[in-house]
Amino acid sequence: MIKLIARIDILEAENTTLKRENAALRLENAELQSGLNKNSNNSHKPPSTDGLQKKPAIAQSIGKKTGAQKGHEGKTLLMVSNPDAIIIHHAVSCPCCCKVFGASDVTSIIQKRQVFDIPQPRLEVTEHQLGLIHCCGQTHKGAFPSMINQPVQYGNKIKALSVLLNTDYKVPFEKIEQLLGDLYGCSFNESTAISANLTCFNGLEATEMFIKEQILNAEVVNFDETGMRVEGKLAWFHTASTALFTYLFVHTHRGKEALESAKSVIKDFKNWAVHDCWASYFDFADCSHALCNAHIVRQLQALIDNDSRWATQMQNLLFELYNESQKGTSIVSDKERWIKKYQAICLQAASEEPPPIKGKRGKPKNSKGRNLLNRLVKHQDGVLAFAFNQAIPFTNNQAERDIRCLKTKQKVATSFRTFSGAQQYARIQSFVSTIRKHRMNVFQNLTHIFNNNAVSLEIA
Repeated sequence: MIKLIARIDILEAENTTLKRENAALRLENAELQSGLNKNSNNSHKPPSTDGLQKKPAIAQSIGKKTGAQKGHEGKTLLMVSNPDAIIIHHAVSCPCCCKVFGASDVTSIIQKRQVFDIPQPRLEVTEHQLGLIHCCGQTHKGAFPSMINQPVQYGNKIKALSVLLNTDYKVPFEKIEQLLGDLYGCSFNESTAISANLTCFNGLEATEMFIKEQILNAEVVNFDETGMRVEGKLAWFHTASTALFTYLFVHTHRGKEALESAKSVIKDFKNWAVHDCWASYFDFADCSHALCNAHIVRQLQALIDNDSRWATQMQNLLFELYNESQKGTSIVSDKERWIKKYQAICLQAASEEPPPIKGKRGKPKNSKGRNLLNRLVKHQDGVLAFAFNQAIPFTNNQAERDIRCLKTKQKVATSFRTFSGAQQYARIQSFVSTIRKHRMNVFQNLTHIFNNNAVSLEIA
């Protein structure tokens, strides 16, 4: 009898161990399976990995016709009253008397057609001469402008074009030299292009400070970061942006050290900060935090793909709130009801999600669903902020658009060779993005920087 009881104890212990191992294997298998099914709709994978299966992260309203919508201000070519050149096409000769016609024989124009094209590119050379004047027994000598300090040099417009091509259009220095050689027959070499970038970078210091000031005073600011190799090591580009201003800076770290640095904005920001759930952002308590719901929707979709009921309900609730906010209707008066619905779903999720499983090192491991649930509970106010404040967006798309240029740069150039080059890119790209948001001409304003002229940015 004693042996039988001992045997039962051993079997029960083995059974407990096997159950624990089985649960761990099930969880591991579910995680591996979910990894195979990941796409841009249910994970952080970029849409470029979806191939031909790309879909929008947030469902768009249906019922609209394709193309421009009613009220859209279209743009098309219109005839001008004073063309640069006129060519008259007339009959060559008279079939009766064989008289050869000329332009002076034309009595009237019955139809016009205009062709818009670019002129043959050529460099315009301006010679600056230093003159002497003799007066009152003395010789008076003029002075060259401060920017003209070499016997032969390139002007500010071609330097501005080089900066625009390299920064905003991601053209490598070697290709800029080749392009300008093809168009203008000049040898605008790599060192000249690098020098132009440095000059523009130095000229934009005051403008960068102005952009930071406007972002600090904004009611809502979007924050994001992305990694890229600089000098062979991983560095991080951080952005803070609004609908009118973009600010970028590069740092060797991603988290708190970067966000507390002198270049950072969030450490001094006092209003609404919209970002993803990166923990370092929450270290700053002086601002209010709103979360990007596009990230949450994707994570919920991953659970929905595995038949999670509470994830379906939560996603539907967020989309319902999103649609209400898109209508411009205020739901603040009904705030308590929406919050109760949100909390009820979280309570249901707590019973559906499996409890933490003890890992190999003794540390309990949560499922991805429970980790998401914990974030939804902890950051409830940040998740729902968009629903009760019209100024707060549903997603962090503004910052993601403003930092997407780095991923294009990465695809073209793969990395930055120097940290100073990365700093120059960040400041110049901030300026270019801001100018575009103000619907101003980028090339003209870059030329202003080289001419030491101030750039006026409207404040809305």
